Amino acid sequence: MSEDYQLVESDEVFRGHVIALHKDTLRMGDQTTVREIVEHPGAVGVVAIDDDDNVVLVNQYRHPVRRRLDELPAGLLDVEGEPALTGAQRELVEEASLRASQWDVLVDLYTSPGFSNEAIRIYLARGLSPVDDRDGFVPEHEEVHMTVTRVPLADAVRRALAGEIQNAAAVAGILAAGLAHARGWTGLRPADAPWPAKPDRA
Repeated sequence: MSEDYQLVESDEVFRGHVIALHKDTLRMGDQTTVREIVEHPGAVGVVAIDDDDNVVLVNQYRHPVRRRLDELPAGLLDVEGEPALTGAQRELVEEASLRASQWDVLVDLYTSPGFSNEAIRIYLARGLSPVDDRDGFVPEHEEVHMTVTRVPLADAVRRALAGEIQNAAAVAGILAAGLAHARGWTGLRPADAPWPAKPDRA
């Protein structure tokens, strides 16, 4: 933590299947205040680009916003000890029935740092090939009705800027991919690059 901010006390208010809620008391100079913090395991997302410069999008229902959203193949880092890259590779297989031979880091994001430590690493995946059995993955809940499409990267960028794609990770990943494509895919970090934004309660 910054020297200007000291954690005085932290109480766990709630712990659920995915998230926990903490009530933190902070000392900020000569003031003390309380912040409610959502603890999150972190997530990964994948901008999968095929040889024709199409990006893979999934569409699924998101109950908190009561609508279906176009998104990237993505998922929680909820497997104990699983590296982020392995999680991203698993999600691409499970949600899009694809593997990729080339992986790079596109962007790292804190999604809502005002009240949550949720962080997501978004990868660029290229050299796509189909997977038949999805490694035995069986869809459930919202995933049962998930659809998968491919759209030209340029069209995905246009849709993001037009407000037609609203999932935050998808917008960030698509726009980053559009810029990286224009630069000939140069300047990207390797897939195993350190992740300073990974969620941490320390």
